Order: sequence, then structure tokens, then C-alpha cells
Amino acid sequence: MKASKMSYHFLLASWGTLGNLSPLLTAGRRLRDNGHHVRVMADPAMRAEVEAAGFDFVTWRRAPIGEAADPADFSDMRDWIRRAMFVPAAAYAADIQDEIGRMPTDAVLGLDILLGAALGAEASDVPFAFLSPHVSIRTLPGMPPATSGLGQPRTPQERAEVDAASAGLAGAMNAPLPILNRARADLRLPMLADVMHLFDRADRLLLATSQAFDFQADSLPANFHYVGPLLDVPNWSKSLQAKSWQAPWSAQSKRPRVLVACSTGAQGQRDLFQRVLDAIGTIDIEALATTGPNLDVAELRAPKNVHVLRGAPHDLVMKDVSLVVSQGGHGTVTRGDQAANAARVEAKGAGLHLSPMASEVELAAALNRLLTEPQFKEAARSIGDAIKADIDRSSLVDEMETIAAAGRTSNPSEGSSKEQPDDPRDKRRPARMMCPAPLADAAKCPKRAQGASRDAD
Repeated sequence: MKASKMSYHFLLASWGTLGNLSPLLTAGRRLRDNGHHVRVMADPAMRAEVEAAGFDFVTWRRAPIGEAADPADFSDMRDWIRRAMFVPAAAYAADIQDEIGRMPTDAVLGLDILLGAALGAEASDVPFAFLSPHVSIRTLPGMPPATSGLGQPRTPQERAEVDAASAGLAGAMNAPLPILNRARADLRLPMLADVMHLFDRADRLLLATSQAFDFQADSLPANFHYVGPLLDVPNWSKSLQAKSWQAPWSAQSKRPRVLVACSTGAQGQRDLFQRVLDAIGTIDIEALATTGPNLDVAELRAPKNVHVLRGAPHDLVMKDVSLVVSQGGHGTVTRGDQAANAARVEAKGAGLHLSPMASEVELAAALNRLLTEPQFKEAARSIGDAIKADIDRSSLVDEMETIAAAGRTSNPSEGSSKEQPDDPRDKRRPARMMCPAPLADAAKCPKRAQGASRDAD
């Protein structure tokens, strides 16, 4: 890539596990390749991965880290949203403000779950972009919301179900809004009537998925842009490749090969993972199962036709397999959230969405269908080609350069710390699963006024 005429300083803010960090690092590499300075603020456990990618690492200081930041208990989703997204917002905001004051910062790019990062940038009068490395958590008219598992509505009844699900998610996110508004008041920022307005106030809301993979909304906010999947190989996977990775199956074997990929996060998947292994044991196939960092390989019973490892370079493995079984994480699906991703895979005809409680018999039946019915592979190849095209024409760098340039024009100090006004600011800068391998393999080849909208293509 050619370097831009002007070099900007970008602060990238991450949260949680490597699965969340990796897309942000991909964005950082693209910005760096265009001549920009990038540093990454993340959990201390992510330091090695950030520094291996060649970026300056900045740790969260006040904000929670580890499981305190990313609670493992999802049994009460409303409480999880409150604890992970709202309660620590003031701490995230303070850390972002401190870092902006410490080093020149032309724009901040933060994961969409970091509401507090947006507050810190807004209070510092520095342009901010949300990055959603999955389906949008900002509700959109007519689009099935994250966590719903619903498909594209085709009938009035289905549309009513989607609208109800969107209202439910908005309600869950608005219940702790007073916590966020207290943090905004302390920063002398205007109150929000709806948490979704925070996404509209961002200079950009960048969705790191393919529009061809996503469902269609009636309209999109003016600051909303699809930038394609961000799926560079993480450093830990590169290290496996550097060690001359050897596939566990025989090159002479003619049996179909399957990859089973567990989540990088702690999601209580042991029983489901074991059922998948047991189901594969009843089918004449070969499989490689990767547990990730949160399952103990020694605690799993592996049938003779399943090789269980803690990790493997998925980019290399996917060249050999016909089918991917995953928990629905976006990185695995678009190389090869969860309920929302699974619904999209199934709607595109590229896979099947099963309940986490699916039995061994149900899992085996789904595996057999996907391996023997050709329409799944054809659909996966088609959507995979569209994903590749979206990656090739990604506008992420252009969008970030645009907001950084606008910020520098209005604040010529080039992102260094600025005095804040004494009066509260009531005017903000206007907002600017299972699937056949071709889909999984595809993506690894590689507003001006709040509430404004544009038609969805």
C-alpha cells in the first residue's frame, strides 16, 4: 500500500480476549501500512500479541482487566451487559482521556463494547470510531438484532418478531443507561435519551463484516460503513506455522476432513464440545478439533478419528477440510455473534444452525447433510467469493483518515492534549456455527446529523 500524504496518530482500544483483539490489530496493520502511527490499549494479558504485531502497547489502568472486564457468566445477559459495558464506562473513559493527554492522538478506534472509550474521546474532543468485529450491536430497522438468532423477515409476522427482538435488545441496553449518563455528566457531556444515540454520535461506526454476509436493514445511519472482515493471522497462529505445521491426517486418506473450532473465550462449552466429538466418532470422517485456551485437552474423550489440540493454524487447516463446526464466532465463520452469525450462515444456505443443546444424533445428522448435499458447498463458495470482494475494497483506512483529517483541521495541535471548556458542552461535532469450508476459507485470503440515515443497499 502507498503511504498517505499526511501521517496521523491513531489510538486503538481493545477489550477481552484475543478473538476481540485480532480484528483490531488487522485494522492497525492497515493503518500502519499507509504510513500512520498506531498504538494499542488493551488488557495486560494481550501485551505479547500487541508487541509481536509491532505496535506500542498501552495497558488499561483504571478499567477492569481479565474476567472482571469480560465476565464468564452469561446466565443473565442483562446483568452481563450492565457489568461489562456500563459499570466500567467511567474507568475506560478516564484511561482514554489520560492516554490522549499523554501522546498525540488524531483519532480513536475502539471496539463497540467499549462505550466508555467513546466518552473519553468525546470529552477530549478527539474523533472516535466504533469498530464492530461481528454483527451490529446497534439496532437497525428491519434487521434481526444481535443475540436474536432470527432470520431476515419475509412476512409481517416475522417483521413483528424482529421488531420485538430489537426492542428487547434496546431495552436491555437502556436499562443501565443512567450509569452511562452519570459518567457523561461527570465529563460535562450531554445526556443521552437512548444508548443507541451514542453509536450515532461516533464519527464512524465501522462494521467489520461483509455486507454480502449480513442481513439487510431498511436504512443505515449516516456514519455506518461496512469495511469487510478483518482477519489477519494472529501471532500465536503464525508461531505454529513457523514450526512447520504438520496436519494430523494421512495424505492418502480419502475420508472427508472436518475442523471443529472452539471459542477463544470462556463460554462453558465443554459439554457441547464433547457431544460434537462423540457425534464425529459415529461418522466415517477425519477431524481436527481445537479447544482454544479455555478447555483442557486432557478432560476430553477423543474418538479414534478425531485429533484434539489446544490450537492449530486455522488458515492452513482450512485448506484441507470440507466442513467447519464452530460456536459461531465471527472470525471462524467468515474464515469458515454466534446465534446471529449462525442465522446468517443458515439464511445464505451455507450451513446449518443447531441448538447448543443438540444431541449427538442431531449433530451427526447435520454433519452428514452438510457433507453429502452439494447445495451447501455451492452456497458457501458463492458467499465466500463475495466476502473476498468486500475485503479487497475495504474502506477502513479511508474512513479513519477522513475523521482524523477533520479532527486535525478543527484542532491543529495534531492530537495533543487540549484545554477543556468550563461550560458543559451541549453541542458535539455532528456524527459523522457449521458451514462448508469455502465460506470459512474465503475471508482468510484476505453523518453528519445525529439520527440521520441513508438507504441500505
